Amino acid sequence: MTFSDHPIETPVRPGSPVHGFGTLAVHAGSPHDPSTGAVIEPISLSTTFAQRAVGEPVGAFEYSRSSNPNRENFEKAVAALEHAKYALAFSSGSATTAVILQSLAAGSHVISISDVYGGTHRYFTQVAKAHGVKVTFTPEIESDIVRQITPDTKLVWIETPSNPTLRLVDIRAVATQAHQHGILVVVDNTFLSPYVQNPLDHGADIVVHSVTKYINGHSDVVMGVAAFNSDEMKQRLSFLQNAIGAVPSAFDSWLAHRGLKTLHLRAREASTNATVVAAALEASPHVIAVNYPGAESHPHREIAKKQHRNGMGGGMLSFRIKGGKSAAEKFCQATTIYTLAESLGGVESLVEVPSSMTHAGIPKDQREAVGVFDDLVRLSCGVEDAQDLKNDVLQALEKAVVWPKITNGLNGISGPA
Repeated sequence: MTFSDHPIETPVRPGSPVHGFGTLAVHAGSPHDPSTGAVIEPISLSTTFAQRAVGEPVGAFEYSRSSNPNRENFEKAVAALEHAKYALAFSSGSATTAVILQSLAAGSHVISISDVYGGTHRYFTQVAKAHGVKVTFTPEIESDIVRQITPDTKLVWIETPSNPTLRLVDIRAVATQAHQHGILVVVDNTFLSPYVQNPLDHGADIVVHSVTKYINGHSDVVMGVAAFNSDEMKQRLSFLQNAIGAVPSAFDSWLAHRGLKTLHLRAREASTNATVVAAALEASPHVIAVNYPGAESHPHREIAKKQHRNGMGGGMLSFRIKGGKSAAEKFCQATTIYTLAESLGGVESLVEVPSSMTHAGIPKDQREAVGVFDDLVRLSCGVEDAQDLKNDVLQALEKAVVWPKITNGLNGISGPA
């Protein structure tokens, strides 16, 4: 049985939480240990669990690939924060994508926005294709979706904001059209985290995260998670989670749950910092354009005000630098607080050039069609002091754009006769 065998279920929405986000982040899925009273759950490293008799486990667990106390508690916490009935954790964000696509029958069709994470694009174009699933990419999914739908279309894949151009998609508008045709909608919410945006509240059927990023938030865990409300989906994805076995370890689940408890604090600070940095970049003569959903200049700012908590922009932004690819690379090497590295969402700030790093596997013409030019720089703002991040960006711009001009000018001056 696959998702494509059934029409869309009427969403079952859990009741509005009694407590606020911060309280849920700290306490959801965090029972005190019944035998010791420990406030923080122990790490359950056991791979197997004793049974009283054949087929009668002592507790709720039999084998750690199938379920584990740490993973289960983490899943409960994510479900609470995403206003979902269920959540399932996987060994990586890419594994989460793979399991969802694996749930589709061969011959199924998927519609995706064009500017998706490079790893997602790689899976769609190389792995899903081999599995018999066809993916169509569209740059304007709100207006294009009806034209792209075929009798085989089973899934719509959205990133909002998109990676790395920070374009936004009106989730409700897409979900309304998709559901009229019995099509599921998946939203990758990695860039914003459950604190800033809850896609299920806007009509999405599944929300996915690379837990590696904001949810864990400390750059020391690789994990993924999917949250949803459908009972049938829980049955199907749980089966695949167990059968494929792409599950996180107990220790990684414990670490990610620990990180989740401070998500609201980190996400707020990162968004505040990105707002300051984006304003500085917009005011700089060395910058061509800035992509940041928290800025009033963003073309989809009204969507951000509707979908994001308090209209927040999140901690991610990108910009095009004057001077082309060379300037972009020099900028990344000139920062002193931002670390040149892939990934995002950690407490530390990161910088990268997508065309040469995270999105290098996408053909150049396809990258540039959605705004991923060689001069595009992506920033992940961490939780350092905002003024320090602003100063670091400004001094790096000077070194990347101004200094080469001065050096070239000096090289053209003749020495004394």
